[in-house]
Parts: sequence; C-alpha cells; structure tokens
Amino acid sequence: MSRTIIISLGVLGYLITIGIIIIVLNFINKKSRQKFLNEISSLERDKNLIVNASILTELNKVEALINNDIMQEKLENWQKRFKDIKDVEVPKITDLLIEIEDIFNKKNYKELKNKIANVELEISYIKTKANFLLDEIKEITLSEEKNRETITKLKSLYREILATYNNNKEDYELISSPLELQFENVDKLFSAFEIAMDENSYQEVGKIVKAIDDVVGNLKIVIEEAPSIILMGKNIIPKKIDEIEILSDKMQRDGYNLDYLNIDYNITESNKKITDIFQRLNVLNLEDSIFELKTILDYFESLYYDFDKEKLAKKIFEDYVRSILIKVTKLEKINNDLVRKIDDIKYSYDLTDDDVSIIDEIKNDLVSIRASYDKCVARHRNKGNSYSRLAKEMEIINVKLSKTEEQLQGALKSLGSLKDDELRAREQLNEIKDILLKAKDKIKGYKLPVIPKNYYVELSEATLAINEMVKELDKRPISIKTLNTRVDTARDLVLKVYNTTNETVKTAKMAETAIVYGNRYRPVNRDVDFGLSKAENAFLKGNFKLSLENAINAINIVEPGIHKRLIDEYQG
Repeated sequence: MSRTIIISLGVLGYLITIGIIIIVLNFINKKSRQKFLNEISSLERDKNLIVNASILTELNKVEALINNDIMQEKLENWQKRFKDIKDVEVPKITDLLIEIEDIFNKKNYKELKNKIANVELEISYIKTKANFLLDEIKEITLSEEKNRETITKLKSLYREILATYNNNKEDYELISSPLELQFENVDKLFSAFEIAMDENSYQEVGKIVKAIDDVVGNLKIVIEEAPSIILMGKNIIPKKIDEIEILSDKMQRDGYNLDYLNIDYNITESNKKITDIFQRLNVLNLEDSIFELKTILDYFESLYYDFDKEKLAKKIFEDYVRSILIKVTKLEKINNDLVRKIDDIKYSYDLTDDDVSIIDEIKNDLVSIRASYDKCVARHRNKGNSYSRLAKEMEIINVKLSKTEEQLQGALKSLGSLKDDELRAREQLNEIKDILLKAKDKIKGYKLPVIPKNYYVELSEATLAINEMVKELDKRPISIKTLNTRVDTARDLVLKVYNTTNETVKTAKMAETAIVYGNRYRPVNRDVDFGLSKAENAFLKGNFKLSLENAINAINIVEPGIHKRLIDEYQG
C-alpha cells in the first residue's frame, strides 16, 4: 500500500471523527434547548395559575355577607392584597419571563439557568401569598357551613349527655346544681350562636363555637367520670380506710410495730386529697381526679400485702429466735471445751499459737453473734422495730452463725485428725512389726546355707526406722508431721526387707529344684555335670540367682526349652 493511500485514509478518518463530534454536539445542544423551552413554558403556565377565578368568586361571596364595619374592613384589605398580586406581582413575573426568553434566544445557557431558578422562587412566593389570601377569605365564606356542621355534632353530643344525666340523676346528686347550671349555660350559648349567625358576626361565631365545644367536652368528661369519682371518694375508699384502721389496730394490739407504714399520716393526707377532689368536682373540674383516687385506693390495697408480710415475718423471726439460741448455745459449749483443752492439745501435738488461733477467732465471733442476737431480741421486747426488720436482722445473724459453725467444724476436724494420726500410727506400728516378724520367720524357716548380706543391711535399717517411730510415739509433745514421716519411712523399709526375703527364698527354692532336676543328666553329659557343679558352688556361697542361672543353662543343653519353663515358673 502506497504512502499516499495511507495518508488519504488517515485524513478521511479524521474528517469522519470531526463529523461525528459535530453531530453529537448538535444533538446535545438541541436537547438542552428543548429542556429550557419546556421549563420556560412551565413557568408561564404557573404564572397564569397564580390569579384564578376562585379568589374573585370568594370575594364576591364576602360582599353579600357584609353587615358591619369589621367585615367591610376585611373585604377592603383582601381586595387590596388581591389587586397587588394581580397588578404588581404577576406583571413582574411577566417581565422576568420576557427577559428569560431574550437570554434563551441569545443562547446564554449559563445565565439562563440561574434566571429560571430565581423566577421559580418568585412564582412560588407569590403563589403562596395567593393561596394564603384564598384560605383567609374561605374562613368567612365557608364559616356558616363549617360552623353549622360543628354545632350539629355538638348538639347531638349534648343531647346524649342530657339523656345520660336525666336517666341516672341519682348518680349525679352530689353535683346536680353545678351540672344543671352548666346545662343552662350551654343552652344560652346555642341561642347566642343562632343570633350571631343571623347577624353574620363571623368573628363572634367562632368564639361561641369554641366556647360550646369546650363546655360540652368538659360536660362529657364529667358525665363519664363523676359517678366513678363519687363512688370511690364517698364509698369504696372510706370503707377501705375503716377496714385498714380496724386491722391495723388489732395487729398493733397483738404486738406488731407498724410505724414504718405511716398509716395514720397517709389516711389524713388521703382524706385531704379526697376533700380537694370533691371541691374541684363541685366546680366540674375533674382533672387527674380518677388517677389520684386510684392511686389512693392502690395504696390501701397494698397495705394488706404489708400486713401479710408482717405476719410471715413474725413467724420467721420467732423460728430464728429459737433455732439461733439453740445453735449458738451449742457452739459456745463446744468452743469453750476446746478453749479449756487447747493448752493440752498444743503441748501434746507441738502446735503454735498461730496453729490454734482459729479457736480464739471463733470465740470472738460467737460473742459478737450472741450480742447481736440479744440486742435484736431486746428491740422486739420493747416493740421498737417491725417484724420484717427484725426477721431480716435475724437472717443476717443466722448466716454469720452458719459460717462460724462451719469454721468450728473445720477446727474440730483438723484437731481431731491429730489424734487420729497418732492412733493410726500406733496401729501401723503393730502392722509393720508383724510384717517384719513374718519376714524373719520366713527366712529362718527355709534352711539357707548362707543368708545374703543385703538382707542384714535392710533388716538393720528397718529395725532402726521402727525404733525411731517408737521414740516419736513416746515423745511429748508429738510432732504429727515428723511422726507421719517416721511411719512412712519404717513402712517402706520393712516392706523392702519383706520383698527381699520373699525374693531370696523363692530364688533359692528354684535353684535347688533345678539342681535336683538336672542331676539325672550328670552321668550322660559332662557339660551338664560341669554346669550343675557351678550351680551348687554358687548356691553354697549364697548367690542363689547365679546358681539358678547356671542350673537352667546346664539343663537346657540336654533338654531344650527347660530354660523357658523354669523361668516362667520362677517369675510366676
């Protein structure tokens, strides 16, 4: 391919790229223009909707309702505001839209975007003013319909209230006078409403409607809640107070201290609160009355639980009085015995003051517990505290006593183990001596030609250990720690002698048996005879293990396998 063709293709590609870019830019530009056109059209439409026929229609309605200077003044104010919106504010928007169109035609899109945003804000502001004006006017033009609808509902509710009152007059006897006076006021307000409507006094009508709504609403609450208030305040709570006073007096005569419940004070305060509630009820003010009466009733109901709790606490307290007294007396006796014997125990078992300091601690704890117990019982006798508090204190004392009891049991167990160790050591001394005697009898019972030297060494060590153990048992005081060491040493050495004796006798028996068994092969085999002679020689010198090995090896020459059988028998 020639260089000219390559250059031509490159130029063609470049031109095509430029063409595509121009087309894309034109498309984007066209789309942007269309977008701005749509936004301008939308602004024009919104501007035209600011001033609509509704405002004029409502203003015409107001003109027909005017019958006083106040309404005339309101109408003139609204007309002025409407004229300002129509003749001043809207033309400003028109001028701004013309300016926007001019900027659009000049294709100054950056400035155009900011202008459109500003006009949107202006239109929104003026539209809000127009809507607010329309709402104000409608408050008057629609007031008759709205107020008539409200009054109709209030009259219906009022008739229901009257019917409830007339059908249940005995429930409202206490407040019949203020109620009937309020009914008269409501009737007067309804009449005043009709007069104000006839005179088109819409400002006054609004006040009257609100007053009727407030009064009827309060009457509804009174009719619904007053019977419950009267029933609780005049019947239920006074009866409950009487029951509580009777029960409280009886319990106090039975020895219960109920001062912490402040019953008399709370009864006085409750009566004051009930009086205040009925004073407010007399002027038909029921605010929080139901809640306050329920709170008072709940308090007196809760006292039954408190009384039951006191009765249970009394039983618990009385049980503790007996059980703690028995237990503390028993522990004092045991501990006092220990205190009297502790010097002998310290001497007998070489104990230091620190070793037995727990005894003094327990003694002090018991003295403290006894003092707390006596104080608690004294307060009970003086009726200075409630049973619930006394029972709680006794429970604390009982917990301390239980811990002290555990400490005392631990001390008794620890000190008792010293005597047990001594008795156990004496029993083991007899067992150790018996084992050693059996070892001696066994080695004497089998006529050995020579007793091995290690037997005498071990026997001497065992005998010395036993003597040391006897010396320790005869000492006063006895060191249990040293004694236990002496016992372990003596037992280990005696068992060693016993095992050595058994091993020696067993080996000697096997060696002798093997020699006797092998004698049958002596005449027929010189090697067997020689081996058995070595075995006999070792046997006579007291080397029984070597004797057994020589005998087995000799017999194995003529009787293969005898080695394993004799070894198995030896090990068995």
